[in-house]
Amino acid sequence: MRKTSLRDAATAFQTAVDDIVQFAERLSTNASQQDASWIYEHAVIRLFREFESLMLHAISGAINNDSSVLSSTLGISFPKHLAQPVCEFVVTGGGYFDFRGRDGLIKDMKGLLGDAHWLVAVVKKSTYKDALNQLISLRNFAAHDSKQSRNRAKESLNLERLSSAGAWLKRQDRLSTLSDRLKALAAEVHAFAPR
Repeated sequence: MRKTSLRDAATAFQTAVDDIVQFAERLSTNASQQDASWIYEHAVIRLFREFESLMLHAISGAINNDSSVLSSTLGISFPKHLAQPVCEFVVTGGGYFDFRGRDGLIKDMKGLLGDAHWLVAVVKKSTYKDALNQLISLRNFAAHDSKQSRNRAKESLNLERLSSAGAWLKRQDRLSTLSDRLKALAAEVHAFAPR
């Protein structure tokens, strides 16, 4: 049975992130302020989607590569190798992959992989805490534009006022800065992933 490559998933994520940043920069060059804000809102939604996909592949891939982690966390004996679709089913429960913020992602990962797993350690790093909280809150604000999502975004950015996620991201290379932090996380996934 072929094992899932977490390295390939991390590399694909980094490529997708570069494409998203280039898309936003290219399209917003001659756009109106409003259009540029919408472009950057679309970009942060895409960025979140790519991160979500990376995490799904990383968690299910970690189980696929070593099902003993799942056996020890759930207290159930599993075969040595589980097929990738089975691993994804374990992670999603047959639905779609969803988590409630950075802390919710870490909690879900611990529930499947255990506290000591290298993937949990990477995502838990304080180095990535702000980037993950900003990504998630800006995506939620861009997608929902609710009072609650605005407040969470302001909180994660330490701001008193925030007109839109796109308006904030389009200034001072903020999308690139956020993307670089997420690519660094993916680089660690790549580095720690089994060959």
